[in-house]
Amino acid sequence: MKRTQIELADGRELIYFDERDDAVRDQPDRRDLPPPPPASQLRYDPLTDEWVAVAVHRQTRTFLPPADQCPLCPSRGDRHSEIPAPDYDVVVFENRFPSLSQRPAEEPAEITPFTPVRPGLGRCEVVCFTDDHNASFARLSPLRVRTVLDALADRTAALSELPGVEQVFPFENRGVEIGVTLHHPHGQIYAYPFLTPRTRSLLAAARRHAERTGGNLYADVLAAERAAGDRVVASNEHWTAYVPAAARWPFEVHVAPHRPVPDIPALDDAERDAFGPLYLDLLRRFDGLFDLPMPYIAAWHQAPVRVDRELGHLHLQLFSVRRAKDKLKYLAGSESGMGVFINDIAPERAAQLLRAG
Repeated sequence: MKRTQIELADGRELIYFDERDDAVRDQPDRRDLPPPPPASQLRYDPLTDEWVAVAVHRQTRTFLPPADQCPLCPSRGDRHSEIPAPDYDVVVFENRFPSLSQRPAEEPAEITPFTPVRPGLGRCEVVCFTDDHNASFARLSPLRVRTVLDALADRTAALSELPGVEQVFPFENRGVEIGVTLHHPHGQIYAYPFLTPRTRSLLAAARRHAERTGGNLYADVLAAERAAGDRVVASNEHWTAYVPAAARWPFEVHVAPHRPVPDIPALDDAERDAFGPLYLDLLRRFDGLFDLPMPYIAAWHQAPVRVDRELGHLHLQLFSVRRAKDKLKYLAGSESGMGVFINDIAPERAAQLLRAG
């Protein structure tokens, strides 16, 4: 894989990850762009012990443009996009409308004595999986999935070195039902300056288990699911994809390496090669459930950058809001108001349907 880093017209970084060693990426960004916005604002909620990002500049971000105006397609002719080259394999660049960034910002004033406020220092990046606007992750080749995984490993390692970053979160949103604003196949990476609520909850449970048993909680749960088998959807020598016994979403699958590793950079070559075929098969099963493109979120859970890394176990959480061909799962009163999920499909049934796909 060849890695080429350039600077866009407004100073943001862009990195090409090419599968050909002879790829030449010297095309300049010919756009006239305003400077990137300053960092957003983080406000602390003392009632929940959580941080909320206030990023007002994101109101102006690009929203569902027509294909001929897609900012993630390559630049061709007189049409200049976020990617200056006329073609590419995988590209990662700083988000033009970031929720978090390293750009200077004024120290915000105190709101109340109970609500600390600070600049939203971190980083948000966009990951383009292919230059084909009409493709999908499920239609990528195993080689391209390996390139994407290597790019995520590169970015996880680099973002983990940024001052103040505590957690790196790669993810993909797919489908308007999920809330995507660009149809081009792409994902994102958030580098947070704090541990997210989900991660703190996972770590607390893992810590209690380690203190009680000396074991790694996720590894022990994975071993139990593999032994039970009725919720396993697919597996190979290095990975298992299974529906969690307490799945929150109608169709939810965890894809986990058998060897406990903290993050994507820790995967070895064999594990990286084995991921693509299994994951592509799983995505095609999702699309085959109702014979239409399945909306989903694919979320990589990695260990924190600086603390409790021994408690983490890298895994990918894949889930969809679609519960039937003509029905979606909405986060209504119980889920949104209280955080208590109510699943309409038994996890064992979901696994059975996915295995049959």
